[in-house]
Amino acid sequence: MFAVMKTGGKQYKVASGDILRVEKVTGNAGDTVQFNEILMVGGDSVVIGVPTVAGAAVQAEILEQGKGPKLINYVKRRRKHSSQRTKGHRQQITVLRITDVLAKGAEKSGVAAAENGSGFVPGVVEAKPAAKAPAAKKPAAKKAAAEAKPKAKKAAPKKAAAKKAEDK
Repeated sequence: MFAVMKTGGKQYKVASGDILRVEKVTGNAGDTVQFNEILMVGGDSVVIGVPTVAGAAVQAEILEQGKGPKLINYVKRRRKHSSQRTKGHRQQITVLRITDVLAKGAEKSGVAAAENGSGFVPGVVEAKPAAKAPAAKKPAAKKAAAEAKPKAKKAAPKKAAAKKAEDK
């Protein structure tokens, strides 16, 4: 039995016992992970997913975490500018051994789903935490109580009071 699985933006045809180098998958050496994005399952009967096969999975054991070979990018610009740049990159990789190809019952297997290095799991939607409603503030309650009381009359300005005294 074989399967075509998708991980790290690439597709791989795998069978039980295969050793595979893929982009980084979260986990330590010896851990078992499960890939749930299965595009096709083959064997006695071929099942093609639309876009994935429901209930199918590929289980694998992580053999090692590491880095791939160094890729060097050299850029030299046009004449008379003498501008050049060298840039290197080493991709994080995971070496896997495929242990099992499941055509059905992937949900009941109890094995954790594989997560790529960025923490994104395809097909899983995380619920965003609901925004908390602001608690009722005590000063607002005091303000409402103050509005309920009748307002005291304001004292007359001093100049007006002095004029009234002069008129009498």
